[in-house]
Amino acid sequence: MTHERIWQPLAEELARWNHAGRIASFWLRDDDAVEPTAQLDRLLRLTGTFSIPAVLAVIPARTGEALADRLATEPHISVAVHGWAHENHAPAGEKKQELGPHRPRRVILAELAAALEHMRQLHGQRLMPMLVPPWNRVDAGLLPDLGGLGFETLSAYGPAGPTPIRMLNSTVDLMDWHGTAGCHDHSLLVHSIVAQFRHTFDHGGDGVGLLTHHLVHDEAAWAFLERLFEMTARHGACNWRSAGDIIAGSAA
Repeated sequence: MTHERIWQPLAEELARWNHAGRIASFWLRDDDAVEPTAQLDRLLRLTGTFSIPAVLAVIPARTGEALADRLATEPHISVAVHGWAHENHAPAGEKKQELGPHRPRRVILAELAAALEHMRQLHGQRLMPMLVPPWNRVDAGLLPDLGGLGFETLSAYGPAGPTPIRMLNSTVDLMDWHGTAGCHDHSLLVHSIVAQFRHTFDHGGDGVGLLTHHLVHDEAAWAFLERLFEMTARHGACNWRSAGDIIAGSAA
């Protein structure tokens, strides 16, 4: 399949939205930020060039002033709380979890409270009170306490279920974690995006939440992002929204 044919289904889907006078929405979350790196600079340049708002899920226990200083001149970037230390506490044979049922709740909640305060001191108004659980997994028993800690939004991966606080999930992950560990096949990603837009067209929702991991991107991942931004950033039937705008809109 040629390069342009791979993208044709998305072009046709956006044309359908345009014909209906409707706007298809994207939002972007990038996980595992800790400090300034060449990969982070590349993400910031790319999103800045196309005016793409993005949420960086930052690991609180491993970050500090260097990242806050680097983001100070990037108004299109907000930050979220990526657990505490991104450490696995699940036993061997179970899926990795930092916020699972393997430790006392009081210990985990104390870590999350410290994480939110640390991030607030570092990033101020740039911080969104959003919890992004490491590995996108969190024990359901913790959810009723998140609001009391100061979190207003939970962001994991996949379809959002009922939770005590607003849930805004990423829905398309660039990376093929269980296969090549590189970028998914571009045609597969386009198909996933189109399928979600079709569902949103018929049933409503938050659109496509794109999930990236700048520290592990291969060239195929960067190429996909650039082509997607080129195609959508200034399209009349498409809008890249900030997570904050999506949440504020749903609250309104």
